[in-house]
Amino acid sequence: MAAPPATGASHRLTPLPWQREPGRPAPPSNRRKMDQLQALLNDGLIRTQHVENAAIIDIKERKVCASTFGFNVPPEDALNLIYAFYKNLLQVRRGGLDFKEKHYKCVRADEHSIYLHNPNGGLIVVKTKTSILVATYGVGMYPSVCVEAVEKLEKMLAVYFDCPGGPENLYVKEMMKPHPGEGEVLVKVSASALNRADLLQRRGKYPPPKGASDILGLEAAGSVAGLGPGCKGRWKTGDAVMALLSGGGQAEYVTVPEGYLMPVPSDMTFIQAAAIPEAWLTAFQLLHFVGKIQKGERVLIHAGASGVGMAAVQLVRLAKAIPIVTAGTQEKLKATANAGAAAGFNYKNEDFSEKVLAFTQGSGVDIILDCVGGSYWEKNLNCLSTDGRWIIYGLLSGGEVHGDLLARLLSKRASIHTSLLRSRDKEYKEQLVKAFTENVLPYFSGGSSPHLQPHVDSVYPLHKIAEAHRIMEENKNIGKIVIEMPASS
Repeated sequence: MAAPPATGASHRLTPLPWQREPGRPAPPSNRRKMDQLQALLNDGLIRTQHVENAAIIDIKERKVCASTFGFNVPPEDALNLIYAFYKNLLQVRRGGLDFKEKHYKCVRADEHSIYLHNPNGGLIVVKTKTSILVATYGVGMYPSVCVEAVEKLEKMLAVYFDCPGGPENLYVKEMMKPHPGEGEVLVKVSASALNRADLLQRRGKYPPPKGASDILGLEAAGSVAGLGPGCKGRWKTGDAVMALLSGGGQAEYVTVPEGYLMPVPSDMTFIQAAAIPEAWLTAFQLLHFVGKIQKGERVLIHAGASGVGMAAVQLVRLAKAIPIVTAGTQEKLKATANAGAAAGFNYKNEDFSEKVLAFTQGSGVDIILDCVGGSYWEKNLNCLSTDGRWIIYGLLSGGEVHGDLLARLLSKRASIHTSLLRSRDKEYKEQLVKAFTENVLPYFSGGSSPHLQPHVDSVYPLHKIAEAHRIMEENKNIGKIVIEMPASS
């Protein structure tokens, strides 16, 4: 990395966020970053009494971005610490370093860390690619923990938006790399995939569950990069995994409860694997956990060429039942037929309920997987069999219903079920992942019969995330749109 531009000792840096004029708050993203850094200093270093005081310097901004209470690092000292690594390391080894009007002799120094001391105590300076942590310590303290602490200062690229709106609001932002908590695994993401929920969240209509990452992305594939405390030993560093997420997948790293991970089949790429977790687990949940599908039943799948739709077609076949789909183009209907659909109807130019009744010889379907909602209610009930199950998992056309829905539902002894996967609790998701891993995942391996296959429509690099959103909003995709992380990440 090139050295920062030369700057004199009298240079005045931009005021710190808490030094701005009264009444002018820092932007929300800056406040979140400051909170994270402050927690790192307080919880990781000060409360454990490993050091006396500490501060974090942003190398690019050339200023202090967080510090412990009362530990004010002068701007010229912040610059001197940056230059110590980039220009003056040999000089520091020989002559030591001045910090806060005190001189420290060098004990040892390399390109990552500098240990110094004077009669009153010690000073440690540790560098990452983006930040420098400086801390003072006394006798009996353990400043070496600062080396571990700075690992938590590492940054990553992630999809972000500052305010709800269209795809043009999306951009790739440098953010703090997450670190695994109790029972969590850190995954280095190679690929993620796009879901309708990402579009809704971007518009401000589908916030992440409490405690979940606000970064977009409900699924990811990559390799295990670290394990949090309390992990049960199933996974090890380097394992190829795919993950169901509540958020955070469209970034270079994500933390995942270990029970949400699945192994990537040995003959499958990360691009293919990224197309599995959210779509296939949603379809599996709807058919088995909610719909209780039985052999020989007929299942109507709306949006049959979507990621969930293409997965559902194959899962219905795996259950020895009969998949029927709707889609908006002949190209999409052909793709669903290739995936195993027994029949398909174009909802744009034909009455799918009449076609379904004709195909089933008047019996109708036993299960409907519906992500459309309000505008389909009459046609759905028209082709739903007696004692049928209508499962709603999306409302693309809205939720309003005008008509005698309940009387018609009652006359068929039919039932309506609703389901969302993202907001389910941890235990439910772990049970779902376990059931899928045991009962479905083996069929993705080569040579299995029947053989399941994720359908990837297209692959976009991370920096073209806005274009990927536009394609999905225009309903142009058949199967999954995959987002690939930078190769150098």
